Amino acid sequence: MTSNHTIPVAGTLDILRARIDFPLLQELVYGKPLVYLDNAATTQKPLQVIEALEHYYKTYNSNVHRGVHFLSQIATEAYEIARRKIAKFINAAHEYEVIFTKGTTNGINLVASSFGRHFLKEGDEVLISAMEHHSNIVPWQMICEEKGAQLKVIPIDQDGVLKMELLDELLTDKVKIVAVTYVSNTLGTVNPIREIIQKAHAKSIPVLIDGAQAIQHMPVDMQELDADFFVCSGHKMYGPTGIGFLYGKEKWLNAMPPFEGGGDMIKTVTFEKTVYNELPFKFEAGTPDISGAIGLGAAVDYINQTGIRNIETAEHELMQYALDKLSGIEGLRFVGNAKERAGGISFLVGDIHPYDLGELLDKQSIAVRTGHHCTQPLMDFFGIPGTVRASFAFYNTKEEIDALVKGIEFAKRMLA
Repeated sequence: MTSNHTIPVAGTLDILRARIDFPLLQELVYGKPLVYLDNAATTQKPLQVIEALEHYYKTYNSNVHRGVHFLSQIATEAYEIARRKIAKFINAAHEYEVIFTKGTTNGINLVASSFGRHFLKEGDEVLISAMEHHSNIVPWQMICEEKGAQLKVIPIDQDGVLKMELLDELLTDKVKIVAVTYVSNTLGTVNPIREIIQKAHAKSIPVLIDGAQAIQHMPVDMQELDADFFVCSGHKMYGPTGIGFLYGKEKWLNAMPPFEGGGDMIKTVTFEKTVYNELPFKFEAGTPDISGAIGLGAAVDYINQTGIRNIETAEHELMQYALDKLSGIEGLRFVGNAKERAGGISFLVGDIHPYDLGELLDKQSIAVRTGHHCTQPLMDFFGIPGTVRASFAFYNTKEEIDALVKGIEFAKRMLA
């Protein structure tokens, strides 16, 4: 496979040069250059990822693991190489601790169902935080209802920061698992997950980290974090939609029953009994998203070539610039004011409904997200229907932030 596009060099980060790799960033919306500030919902895809998908379907499209023919062997190797890339990227102890999923939601459902069915009983507790995405609330509610367990919540303050002083008393002997987000998709708050993990482990409680809004913004190291489970989505880290992964410590994955039954997750099947397959295949029933996994591997390559530290530095600078510029807009108030933040900024402007502001920004070719961002309990806490969220990737520029500020000022005049 050949390509004539640029490849960022580790140790440097030329944003304008890197933007060439993302075809959609060159598009016009309503005849104007697109300003894409909805990266928390999904990131754009570099040519490397697009070409990896195309190359698979054009040259070695085949099912994996169960074929002896040439194409199947090539596809299987490419699929497993992608797993190895991810394992190395997150510094997993073993590549078989990486389970391919449909994404973050699927990964959380897998753990909630499999862990919950095996370890939860009546009277037990599951501890989450007040800023969780619905995907880290509803699956736990479902398994708690099924098992007669109780869902407990770590509260937050008005700045959108966890009340960590309450954690010790919440970590009772009844808590069987803690499930928290690394970075809030709505507030941009970066949670002190190392402290949470350490405190939970001191009481032998496993921890699941929702890394959907973290893995594309900062380095993550499973052996350093010591997380028991970590989930994320490929499409938020420059990869395809419909693919993601669950990292789980070997001891937990071996102890948990399979999430789904079917092909490839078995060793032997008779009408009397099934013997389950070894890791990771025990949790990968049926034909997987082969092209998605390969595309996600290409996305990991792209992040590595760009440099995750370079990405983190560029985005931090952009975040500070955006906070400064947005602070100058009369009537604008931030929803969430954590000192440690990443990814995005939520705000409201005067009495303007976030949907109306989003609509007017869209007409200026500025893409932001409006609404409750799948965090309705968080909106209830702040007493608001929703927010406008501008979320960033390393390919965004200060000029785009300036365009956002100008767009908001225009919308204020229109709606005055």
